[in-house]
Amino acid sequence: MMLGVTASGWLQLGFYMCVLTALAVPLGGYIARVLSGERTVLSPVLAPVERAFLNLSQSRPNEDMTWKQYATAVITFSLGGFLLLFGLLLSQGFMPLNPQRLPGLTPDLAFNTAVSFVTNTNWQSYGGETTLSYFSQMVGLTVQNFVSAAVGIAVLAVLMRSLSRRSTSKLGNFWTDLVRINLYMLLPLALIVAVVLGSQGVIQTFSAYITAQTLEGGSQTLALGPVASQEAIKMLGTNGGGFFNTNSAHPFENPTPFSNFVELISILLIPAALCFTFGKMVGDKRQGIAIFAAMTLVFVPMTVACIALEQSGNPHLIAAGADSATNMEGKETRFGIANSALWATATTAASNGSVNSMHDSFTPLGGMIPMILMKFGEVIYGGAGSGLYGMLVFVVLTVFIAGLMVGRTPEYLGKKIGGYEIKMASIAVLLPCALVLICSAVAVLSPLGQAGIYNPGAQGFSEVLYAFTSAANNNGSAFAGLGANNPFYNSLLGLCMLFGRFFVLLPVLAIAGSLAVKQSVPVSAGTLPTHTPLFVAILIGVIVLVGVLTYAPALALGPVIEHLTMIKG
Repeated sequence: MMLGVTASGWLQLGFYMCVLTALAVPLGGYIARVLSGERTVLSPVLAPVERAFLNLSQSRPNEDMTWKQYATAVITFSLGGFLLLFGLLLSQGFMPLNPQRLPGLTPDLAFNTAVSFVTNTNWQSYGGETTLSYFSQMVGLTVQNFVSAAVGIAVLAVLMRSLSRRSTSKLGNFWTDLVRINLYMLLPLALIVAVVLGSQGVIQTFSAYITAQTLEGGSQTLALGPVASQEAIKMLGTNGGGFFNTNSAHPFENPTPFSNFVELISILLIPAALCFTFGKMVGDKRQGIAIFAAMTLVFVPMTVACIALEQSGNPHLIAAGADSATNMEGKETRFGIANSALWATATTAASNGSVNSMHDSFTPLGGMIPMILMKFGEVIYGGAGSGLYGMLVFVVLTVFIAGLMVGRTPEYLGKKIGGYEIKMASIAVLLPCALVLICSAVAVLSPLGQAGIYNPGAQGFSEVLYAFTSAANNNGSAFAGLGANNPFYNSLLGLCMLFGRFFVLLPVLAIAGSLAVKQSVPVSAGTLPTHTPLFVAILIGVIVLVGVLTYAPALALGPVIEHLTMIKG
């Protein structure tokens, strides 16, 4: 055993990272061709479909937009999606494909759910099998799983174009990007993953729920539904919203170790691949490799720490006569500790939010690891598109800070970094931090917020802190133990998700617009290399300092105190 991690744990993590990297490199090149409008292997089949969709939308696919026009299109599209989904959820009882005759949602829950899926957060204040019809799941949520992920990738495409183009205000067409991302990338990948999951026993049916007889002679209702199709895009689009309340711990969503591995790969596949897409689109593959390395050098140690903490468990169990101190509480035996901890870190490193174990049942410090990964800003791989554009914001800050330290003009890929870019980057980095801390404080001080805290002391505070961290960073996972399905939490968390998505997205587009119009500066002796191990180390340092120092007092009040209490016994 090394660092509290078994040989099996090391083997599983190592195999996972090797497979992820091997798949991400070619996929990254393919995505670059899609975003550049180049011909792909799917073009003969899908090009006519693409033209048909663009003609139906009456958009002008060859007319590039400025960043403000692009931002307007993103907001308009997202607002339209919110209104449609909100209306659908309210009127669910009158819609088809509702064999259980489930009623419409309350206004506050419909608002929270619509915001959640439009912002690619997929926070769920409800149990899917007891709240939503098949129609709501498919036409409402699954559609948003595709398009909200595509919006994040489209915004990233704008930022990449701003770094590769010279002296232009034209950064692509949103409607063209949206269609191509869904048609050439998300749909084919989702189809492959859905078929693989179906072969493992993930269900896909429109049948009504069935009642089964238990071995004890009682009866149990088994919820069914079109799960495999939603499960695929839930993972690939870093969405995370489960068809069932227990998410991917449910055997109908994730029945076997192989399905678990496929879903785990799917969580980080597109975010990891986009690093290599970035390198190709800016004309310097070393830049993409450097960012991928920075992400990996944070992700792997955090995962190792989480596995070690869960395998170490509570030492007082052995003192009480138990054979082992390992913490299997809240975990499925078919997955074990290593796969449960790996999922917890992968889902929070990405803005995925799905779970195959209950994070609330982790050891205090083991549960703090996923929380910290979210507090980094969901940039360690991160969400589909949003993770990399969030990381590039940190790159801008790092270039500026490093330039000040060594007396060099801050520039990135030939574009000078000025005061405007730093102001926008500061908003994008600091606003989610403010949302987490302010909203958590409001919740724990308000009688309405306190009414939903079922666990006292440090654990209850951790649950509130985790919830708002998840919402502000568009993750969607929960610590559980928090009664969030009420007007107070549904409204406050919904607003947190909205601001956390669009007040990061809009500054990123503003940075792109500012960089695009600038002349390219040739490399000189004063240029700071941004592909070297030294720069990667500085970048990691900036991310960790922002993520840890900003939240250190809050973490001390929650998981740290709880850990010390556990050790004391």
